[in-house]
Amino acid sequence: MKNVNTKPVSGTQELLPEQQMIFDNFKQIITNRYAINGYLNVETPILERTDILLAKAGGETEKQIYKVVKTFEADADASEALRFDHTVPLARYVVENESNLVFPFKVAQVGENFRGERAQKGRFREFYQCDIDVIGRETLPLEYDADVISTLLDAFSSFGLREQVVARISNRKILEGLLEVLDLQGKAADIYSIIDHSEKVPAEKTEAALSEIGLSDDEKAKILTFMGISGRADEVENSLRKLGIENNSTFCEGVFELTKVMNLLSQIDMKIVADMRIVRGLDYYTGTVFEFCLSDFKEVGSVCGGGRYENLAGNFAGTRKFPGVGGSIGLNRLFYILREKNLLNLELGKPIDIAVLPVTEAEVKKALEVAAEFRAEGSKVSVVYGDKKLGDKMKYAAKIAKCSIVVGEKEAASGKFEVKEFK
Repeated sequence: MKNVNTKPVSGTQELLPEQQMIFDNFKQIITNRYAINGYLNVETPILERTDILLAKAGGETEKQIYKVVKTFEADADASEALRFDHTVPLARYVVENESNLVFPFKVAQVGENFRGERAQKGRFREFYQCDIDVIGRETLPLEYDADVISTLLDAFSSFGLREQVVARISNRKILEGLLEVLDLQGKAADIYSIIDHSEKVPAEKTEAALSEIGLSDDEKAKILTFMGISGRADEVENSLRKLGIENNSTFCEGVFELTKVMNLLSQIDMKIVADMRIVRGLDYYTGTVFEFCLSDFKEVGSVCGGGRYENLAGNFAGTRKFPGVGGSIGLNRLFYILREKNLLNLELGKPIDIAVLPVTEAEVKKALEVAAEFRAEGSKVSVVYGDKKLGDKMKYAAKIAKCSIVVGEKEAASGKFEVKEFK
């Protein structure tokens, strides 16, 4: 008989119960922090129409989505696909339910997404994203950009990563204005992509990529100078002014918005910097963009990112505008980092609170009564059945539970039980 490969598909996550409990706990902490900051929870379907997903997210996204072929239909096609993020489906959701929503609509979504990209350390093809978004109708105050970023920082702070997180913020209008002045709008998509990937490749490769798309030495020098600007809000503002393109309205608007968002976040006691290398790869971002990384694990990339999108729903909302801003924590990547660096407390990962051990079959009924009482109080309880010796049952219980209760003939008769904690 041929051996079957039982390993999970590359780019997917499969955890032992103790680790799964910690993963679920992280997810719950994030969900709770979102709720505390005023974000309402919704769920959109994993399966979406392909034309919806690609309406505003072209570029590399089209190559990465998992299209679904309906083989059960006579005329099979790939008109449906698995969502690659929460933001595009949310735009459809808002248009569909506009009359029943209150704007600005502050919303949270936590669920799985799928991207057909090359799997690597900390980067998955099936992954959980923990999203928050604020959607406006016609207009949306810039203050919500800061609200989203501060809420995401609050979530990281809640599970002990305050010292590790670095929030890097920029505004796409700044680069857009620079390209207008240099008359490089026709090469904007290539330039955005090169900058977005610049930290993953050697500097000389970035410079070569700019040459390959036809930039002159002067144009290339200006782009590279722009990419090197980062630091505190005031430092970055001064460096941007020195580029000498203050006569461009798009550029000036981007600098103003970046400075305002940074000032709104200045009271947060966490590391927040402005960085022009942050442009984000998705095509629908129009203003504020941001990414979070962990200072000791930069090689894994960002663990959170997002930005402002002025009219993501434009392709299916007619003349109505729904500007928004949102961000997402990549839960699988974050969990991968903490697990690889042995920063998880696996003792917290016992999935069962109490294991109830009937000594013989005669005590099973009483064991079920005991289990029911503890379950009614909210404890997670498992009854251990079988004719194994009590010692063997105890060894099993120690692996899955925080404590045990033995139900023997004497205990069943007296109604008194001893709780044994597993250290």
